[in-house]
Amino acid sequence: MKPGARSVWQRFFRLWTGAPFGRPLLAQLSAPAAPVLRPLFADSAIAMAVLDRRGRVLSANTALTQLLAATAFADSVPEQALALFVPSDRDRLWQDWAALLAGEARRSARAAGLAGAEVPRQIEVAGVPVRERDGTISGLVLSLTDISARQRLEEELVQARKLQAVGQLAGGIAHDFNNLLTAIGGAVEGLRERAGSGGTPCADLAIIEESARRGAGLVRQLLAFARQQTLQPEIVAVNDAVRGIAELLGRLLGQRIALTLDLEEPGRHVRVDRSQLDQVLMNLAFNARDAMPEGGRLTLATGHLTLLRPRAQGAETMPPGRYVTITVTDSGTGIPPEVITRIFEPFFTTKRASGGSGLGLATVLGIMRQSGGFVAVESAPGQGTRIELFLPRVTPPAAQTSHPPARAAASASSAAPEVIPEGGKMVLLVEDEEPLRRLAERALRRVGLSVRAAENGEAALALIENGVAPDLVVSDVMMPGMDGPALVRALRVRSPRLPAILVSGFAASELRGGLADGNLMFLAKPYTLKALQQAARECLADAPTAR
Repeated sequence: MKPGARSVWQRFFRLWTGAPFGRPLLAQLSAPAAPVLRPLFADSAIAMAVLDRRGRVLSANTALTQLLAATAFADSVPEQALALFVPSDRDRLWQDWAALLAGEARRSARAAGLAGAEVPRQIEVAGVPVRERDGTISGLVLSLTDISARQRLEEELVQARKLQAVGQLAGGIAHDFNNLLTAIGGAVEGLRERAGSGGTPCADLAIIEESARRGAGLVRQLLAFARQQTLQPEIVAVNDAVRGIAELLGRLLGQRIALTLDLEEPGRHVRVDRSQLDQVLMNLAFNARDAMPEGGRLTLATGHLTLLRPRAQGAETMPPGRYVTITVTDSGTGIPPEVITRIFEPFFTTKRASGGSGLGLATVLGIMRQSGGFVAVESAPGQGTRIELFLPRVTPPAAQTSHPPARAAASASSAAPEVIPEGGKMVLLVEDEEPLRRLAERALRRVGLSVRAAENGEAALALIENGVAPDLVVSDVMMPGMDGPALVRALRVRSPRLPAILVSGFAASELRGGLADGNLMFLAKPYTLKALQQAARECLADAPTAR
C-alpha cells in the first residue's frame, strides 16, 4: 500500500460508516446504525442475532423478531440465546458455539427445535465467529432459518416412497405367487382327472410339493433383506460351493455369457447357511447377466484376506481377522455413480419396466450381514462391475479329511424330440418356471397339440433356428433375459401372422410392448389348465396360416 493510502482509506471508512476507525467489529454489529452494516444485518431478510462470548444476545434484527412472533418471545428476545431453543438441543448447540469461540471451527450448522412455539417448529441454526483486527474472537453471529415446512415435505416424500415401495413389493410378490398358484391349481386339476381315470397322482403331488417349497423360499427372501430369516449355518468349503452353483449358472446364464472360475487353492472354509450362500451368488449372477444384454464374461473367484486393523467398508467397519473372499466380476455396462450408492436399498431398482422388485441386492446384503460378512462394490459406466464378498474364515474339524462333494445341479431334460404328426398343430411353449412348463405342456398335449417347450426366449429362438415352425406361441411375459413381448416381436419377423398367447399376472395394458392386437391374446395368472386349452383352441381356430 502506498504511503498515505491507509489514512485515506481510514477517512473514507469513517465517512461511510459514521464510526471511528478501530472500533471493535462486535460493537459495530451489535449497534448496526451505520449505513454499511444496515443491509448486512438490520435489514436482512434472514433472521440474525449477535452474541457475546457468553452466549448473550447483544442485537437481533427485524427478521428474527418476525420469526419469534408466534412464540413466547414475541414481545422481547431473551437475554440468553440458548433460551430460544428446546432444552434437549441446548447442550449440542453450546458445544458448537464453544468450538467457534475457541477458533476450532469456522462455521457451524445444526437443526434445533424452537422453544415456546404454538406449533412445533424446526430451526436451522448457523453460526460464524466475529474475529477482530488482532485475531481475537469476540462473539458470534447466528442466522436462523425456519425449516419446518421443508421437513414436512421431506417426511411426506419419505412416506410416498414407502407407499411406492410397498406397491413395488406387492407387484413382485404377486408375480411370483401367481406362478406358484397356477402350478398348484393345475396340479390339482390333474389330480382330479387322474382320480377319475384311475391314474396315479404322484407326478401332480410332486408339483404341489415343489410349488409349496418355492413359496416358502419367497418368504425367506423377504425375510433375508430384513435380516430376520432363520439360518442353518454349517461349515462350507467355499471352492466346492462355488463349483456347485457354477454348474447351475452355466445353464441359466445362456450361451452368450461365458462363465469362468478362478478359485484359490488350497480352498478355505466359512460357516454359513449353504442355501443362502447359493442364493447370494445366484442373485449377483443374474444381476450381472442383466448388465450384459449383448453377452460378455462373468468370473467367480475366491481368495483370502487378513486384516490386522479395522477397515472401513462403506458405512460399516470390518474388524481385524481372517476372511475368505468371493468375487463376482462382469464385463457389463457398469453402474453410474448416482446409482451405486443406492443399489442395496430395499425396493430400489433400475429395472422397474421389466418387473424388477428391488429385492435381489437387498437380500444379498441382508444375508451377508446376518452371516457376519461384508460386501464391497467397484463399478464405473462401461467398465463392468466387481462385487466382493467377505466372510469370516473358520477352521474345519480335524476329523474332516475331504471336502463334501458339490451338490448336483438340476439336469436338463434328455427326452428325445417329439415327432410332429403331419398336418397337426404345433405350439411353442416358453415358460421359465419348470413346474408350470410341465403342467402347461401336458395340458396342451391332452387336446391333441404337439408341443415344443423352452425355458426362456433365447432357447425358443434357438429352436426356431433349428427348423421348428410353430403354429402358435404361448409365452410368459416376465422371464430372465428376453421377455415375452420381445420374443413375439422377434418371431413375427419370420412369421408376421403368428398367433401368440402372452401369460402374466400383470395388467395387459402394461405388457403389450408395442405389439399389435391382431393374433394376440392375454391369459392372466393364475390360470386353469382348461383356460389355457381353450385359449389355444381359439387362437388356432381364428388365426390364418402362420407359416
